[in-house]
Amino acid sequence: MMPLAFLPSLGPVEMVVVAGVCLLFFGNRLPSVMRSLGKSVTEFKKGVSGIEDDIDRQVSSEKKQESTSPHA
Repeated sequence: MMPLAFLPSLGPVEMVVVAGVCLLFFGNRLPSVMRSLGKSVTEFKKGVSGIEDDIDRQVSSEKKQESTSPHA
């Protein structure tokens, strides 16, 4: 396992302890935190998809211009 900055070896037992501490820290807010995280990931994916669509449109328009222009 790759060592972290201040945690050289983080095994399964330590992961359970960290998860337990997070559960105690967030408590009953955990579902709303996870819901917000899911919405954020969805919005990020939509944004990336929009950028990919723009790039694809630009590339396809450049290919059309190259195919219609006469070569010397």
